[in-house]
Amino acid sequence: MPKKIYLFATSKSEHAINVKSLDVRFLKPDINFSHYDYLIITSKQTVKALEQYEREDFIEIPSLCVSIKTANAYSEFGGKILATGDGYGDSLAKYIQEYPKETRWLYLRAELVASDFVQRSRDEGYSIEEEILYVSECSQEILDVRVNDDSTLIFTSPSSIECFLKNNTIHPNAKVIVIGTTTANCLPEGVEHIVSQNTSIESCIELALK
Repeated sequence: MPKKIYLFATSKSEHAINVKSLDVRFLKPDINFSHYDYLIITSKQTVKALEQYEREDFIEIPSLCVSIKTANAYSEFGGKILATGDGYGDSLAKYIQEYPKETRWLYLRAELVASDFVQRSRDEGYSIEEEILYVSECSQEILDVRVNDDSTLIFTSPSSIECFLKNNTIHPNAKVIVIGTTTANCLPEGVEHIVSQNTSIESCIELALK
């Protein structure tokens, strides 16, 4: 009998038992977009949050996006793409460094973020301001879920691990797949795991099915 595959994410897959890891609450801080040369967007949730604003206020400002999927979401929304990272927030610093330090960046972000690329860039003299557009909270689904000891667990963010561990433990017989190294670093010490080659849910599912 094949192992059950649990996907802890905000997206779904037909090949897994889908457990929504987070509930998202959007915020709408007052932003004067005309003060900035470029935006920084690191999630599709940010794109959804921008729907609250007048499009003409920001849609012409090119955006530095963390991944192809985020860039595609923003492009479909009608936004302009400045550059696309490799899926990790840390990768964005090198793109920021290609522009003069006087360039005015606005990072539109979640309340909690895993990467410190903004602070590191500021320490080097780059001008980056931040606005929090959404808050992520553990969903009741992930708090209530119980899994078989030998299941395959797919974690797609540090918060998905944090929320799962509130009411669960990772059994030694479980197969653990994580979407990237930032997420892997949030696993309890000693948990064996596989890091997906690409930072995508599809890549994680492919590993699980093998």
